[in-house]
Amino acid sequence: MISRRVLGSLVCLFVTTTVIWLAVGNGKVHYLPYYLPCPEILQVSQFVCHYSKKLQYTEEKLIQLFPQLFYQQPRVLAPKRRDVLTVTPWLAPIIWEGTFNSDILDSAYRPLNVTVGVTAFAVGKYTRFVGRFLESAEKHFMKGYRVYYYIFTDNPETIPNVQLNPGRRVVVVPIKKYSSWQEISMRRMEAINKHIAERSHQEVDYLFCLDIDMVFYNTWGPETLGDTVAAIHPGYFNVPRSQFPYERRSSSAAYIPDGEGDFYYGGAVFGGLVKKVYEFTKTCHMTILTDKANGIMAAWQEESHLNRHFLSHKPSKVLSPEYLWDDRKPKPPEIHLIRFSTLDKNYKEIQD
Repeated sequence: MISRRVLGSLVCLFVTTTVIWLAVGNGKVHYLPYYLPCPEILQVSQFVCHYSKKLQYTEEKLIQLFPQLFYQQPRVLAPKRRDVLTVTPWLAPIIWEGTFNSDILDSAYRPLNVTVGVTAFAVGKYTRFVGRFLESAEKHFMKGYRVYYYIFTDNPETIPNVQLNPGRRVVVVPIKKYSSWQEISMRRMEAINKHIAERSHQEVDYLFCLDIDMVFYNTWGPETLGDTVAAIHPGYFNVPRSQFPYERRSSSAAYIPDGEGDFYYGGAVFGGLVKKVYEFTKTCHMTILTDKANGIMAAWQEESHLNRHFLSHKPSKVLSPEYLWDDRKPKPPEIHLIRFSTLDKNYKEIQD
């Protein structure tokens, strides 16, 4: 037989449960009673009553976890670009105007609070290009992001002061003078690698290595960010690989045999995560030293070693020639927008 005490406890428990359900079940604000005359569950009821006096159920405002973006729906059967290759055989995107949405990319990268670094070498007479490079970068390069410009130079006092936007700064990195521009080119990978190890790995998330004798004409944004980034050379984007100026001597560490190769990448633009750029520059520096020990200089110095590396270690993102153009070349119909371009100049006068 169930005792009267046990039966009373069950009745009290049922009443308490019913009261709580009625209090919160209809979506309106209610308070639980301050006193439930049931000594068997007095402690439980006091606990519930204590917190019910403090907590109320109210209709909460919708929390917007993601920003609202309104843009044209992407169509699987209607790609924006049909005239150019937009993905590599290893599924890396090739970035052209019309293949990305800047607003979507900004909404993804801005919350990450990333810092982007740039290395550029202003050696000898190349210091004359620093001012225009920085002024154009402040108009077009990674607008709204933190940027560090690392200017490597053998003449620090000639680097001009350029007005920068908030969150951006120029860091002058002194380097020694070298006797020839070929030697400067060969030493570039070493200098970048050393600087990453000593400083820039603590300051930036991504690092681009760019030539100083170039200028930004249009927006360069987060569409360029990736693990490892290479740029297609403007002189060879529409020719067969048999015409690529790869290093063809098998005695060189930069050797690429006939019948191999994906694209011809320019040495004036490469980058990626700072950790990946460190690994890449270290590898290229070692292969350059190997050639030097064997009395060999690759056909196009560091650019030859860069192409050899990216043949074996495919870049995760490829920039179209929009990001590495040449002012001396006419703009073909495939190039809708020139973003970054080499200035027309007298190479002989500058390199002497």
